[in-house]
Formats: sequence, C-alpha cells, structure tokens
Amino acid sequence: MQAQGTRIASVIHTVRTRIAARSYAPGARLPSVRAQAQTMGLSVSTVVQAYERLAAEGLITARPGSGFYVTGPTAPLALMEMAPQIERDIDPLWVSRQSLESDGGMLKPGCGWLPADWMYHDGMRRALRTLARANAAELADYDTPLGHSGLRQVLARRMAACGIEATPGQVLLTGSGTQSIDLICRLLLEPGDAVLLDDPCYFNFHALLRAHRVRAVGVPYTPQGPDLAAFEAALQAHRPRLYITNSAIHNPTGAVLTSAVAHRLLKLAGDAALTIVEDDIFADFEHSPAPRLAAFDGLERVLHIGSFSKTISASLRCGYIAARADWIDALTDLKIATGFGGAQLAASIVHQVLTDSGYRRHLQALRQRLAHRMHQSIPRLEALGLHPWLVPQAGMFVWCHLPPPADAAALARTCLRHGVVLAPGNVFSQTPSASGFVRLNVAQMDDERTFTQLARALAEPAA
Repeated sequence: MQAQGTRIASVIHTVRTRIAARSYAPGARLPSVRAQAQTMGLSVSTVVQAYERLAAEGLITARPGSGFYVTGPTAPLALMEMAPQIERDIDPLWVSRQSLESDGGMLKPGCGWLPADWMYHDGMRRALRTLARANAAELADYDTPLGHSGLRQVLARRMAACGIEATPGQVLLTGSGTQSIDLICRLLLEPGDAVLLDDPCYFNFHALLRAHRVRAVGVPYTPQGPDLAAFEAALQAHRPRLYITNSAIHNPTGAVLTSAVAHRLLKLAGDAALTIVEDDIFADFEHSPAPRLAAFDGLERVLHIGSFSKTISASLRCGYIAARADWIDALTDLKIATGFGGAQLAASIVHQVLTDSGYRRHLQALRQRLAHRMHQSIPRLEALGLHPWLVPQAGMFVWCHLPPPADAAALARTCLRHGVVLAPGNVFSQTPSASGFVRLNVAQMDDERTFTQLARALAEPAA
C-alpha cells in the first residue's frame, strides 16, 4: 500500500506530466478533486493536498466555486516527462544522446549506423568534385517543392525493382526518414490518436510519437511479421489511425515480413481504414528483395519511405516519401510550411552517388562484410550467454536474449561506465519482457574490448 506522501506525489507527477505534454494547456480546468480521486483510486483529501501543493508552486490556481486551472504560458514540450516512468532514465532519447554525444573513444555496439570507414566515402568525394563545378543555382538555390527531379526518377526505378509502382510525381524528397514520418504524422494525426507499432520496434518511433502527443500501441512481432491475432485485436480495441513498421530487415529483430502475413495484414488494414507507413531504410542491405506492403497495396493506403544515411552518409540528410498523388500534394504543402525549400545540394550529391558506377559494387562488398561480421559475432555472443532471437538473413542488427537474471537497462548503465554504449531492449518496447533483450550492431563490434566489457558487465552484480 502506498504511503500518503507517495500518493500525493503520484497526483503531482500526473498533473506535471500532462502540463509538460501540453495535454493541460494554460487556462485549462483540471479534473475536479472528486473526479481525479476516482480516476486514480485515491482519497479526495490526497488529491486536495496535491492540488494545493501545485497551487503553491504557481503551476495551477484555484478559482473559488469553479475549480483548479493551469496557470502561466504554454510549457516547453518536455518529451522526457512524457516517457514511461519505469526506467525513465534509460529511454529512446537516452540511447540517441549517448550514441551521438559520446567521443571517439567510446565503443558503440548500441548505435544504429555503420562505422564511418564502411560508408561510400569514395563515391561521395567524386560527387562533391563534380558538384564543385556545377552552376551557381545548383549550389545556392532552394530546390523545387517535390525535390530534385533526377533523383526522384532514380528512386522510382529503384522502387520498381521491389515491385512498387510509383511515378516520379508520387515521390517527395525530405530531409531524412525521420522527417518523412514527422510530415506524415502532421498530416494524418491529431493529439490523442492511437498509432500501432511493432513490439519491439525502432526506439525513435516512440520518441517521435510522444512529440505528436499520440498513443503508441504495441503489437507483438514474430519472425514472420506482426502477430495477426494481436493486430486484429488492437484494431478493434484502439481504432488506430496509423501503423508504422519495417517490412524488410525489421529493426531491431532482423526479421523479414512474409508474403502470407503481408496479404492478411493489408486485408485487416483495409477493413479498418488503417493507413500504413512502411520504413524501408535498410533496403540496400538485402541480398534479395523481401515482400513490400507498398508493392502489394499499390500505394493505396501505404506510404513508403526511405533514406540513405545507412549506406552513403549519415551526415548527408536526404529522405523520401512515395505515396498516392493526393497525399504527396498535401505533404508537399506541409514540407514548404515547416521547412520551405528542399536541400538541393544534398539531393544532388545523392543523385550523383546512386548513379555512380561504383555504388553497386560498394553495396555488394557491404553485404558481404556484414554477413561475415554477423557470422563472426554470433558465436562469441552465444559464448557470453547472449542468444539471438533469430539469425538475421541480412543487415547489421542482432536481437539477443540476455542470460537471466540480467536486466538490459542495468547492463547498459554498467557498460556505459566502461566506455560501451548499448541499446537495451527496454527502449524498443512498452512491455517489461523486453528488459531481457539487447540490440547489438555487429558492424560496430570489431574491437575486442566490446566483448571483454560485455563479459565484465554481465559478471557484475546488479547495482
């Protein structure tokens, strides 16, 4: 049973979180003392004391005979305050910050990108030399609303190889894959809407959905794709507006969607008027194309997105959205409203790189290198008691069970003290069971210290 102080603190925390998330705007009336008490299963006197403390801090104000109201200007959007309170300090933003802020001496098997010397830097240098001789407009002007026409033509041909039929006019260039999802969320979601996510899924999906103040609903993921029974139940229970997924080389599990699951999934989505966002950022790691929802659907209710940060350069920010024409038109307006012109120089570099004669050979070598590193790493991880949920067909991620009773968040903290950044399972899922997993990037595991520090951290008693 909670102590009185803890119960009061829980009410205060709930109100603070909703103000930080802007669910309670300035001037908004809080639930009545009696209603709040009933909702939280607490006594009226507990809520009264919590409200009085919040009023003393100036966060809310009492209006006699009317109730309590939020005071002051709109609070800055605090995503951290919107995170689940279990392991709040080990959340999606923690992983991103640790991976991006750590110095060159840190080992990063938890990050989501290739080492810099694996990227296509030779092709980048050739592209930069070519563009250095371009006319002034290409170097200095804004791009057209849809973006570089030559690149959009190349992307349409690349998608056709995966069975996705899209004209260049159905392709919108963006600043990144993340910006693509952000624009789609702006177009299709309202605060409070439900969005289906794979469980586990890429951790930044959770962070981005918090920023849009929508509800993330997890659907268990299997080696063949989402659990269809759970997917159908979630459709009925939550009436979601969107489903965001990877169908080719799923992040973090490395699984691949099967055709049978894809067809059934699209039937369920059609019956529920559900829109699907298919993130295809790992397409170039595939040895052979996996089924694409956008190919089976014909871009009717699937929006297909991608970028080039995994194979060309993470520094070169360029992504795209392929969708039906009316959505592209509306997304283009949003792109102009939120970012004005596109990054013509970045798009020109990507176009030069993709049409460079060496890019295909670069990808072949990259796939072989990843396969070799996966083959080397898995036995060494298994020797430490970390067992793959499945052995991926391609890509850089392996989703590993931790040896009991190891906890992923505790392991991540311990490893960080020893100079190793991990991606614990907690950040990929909203369920407690994920605390027994960790996602590891085999491309970032060439340093012997990674295995040494993992072994040391697993051997340390829990703090």
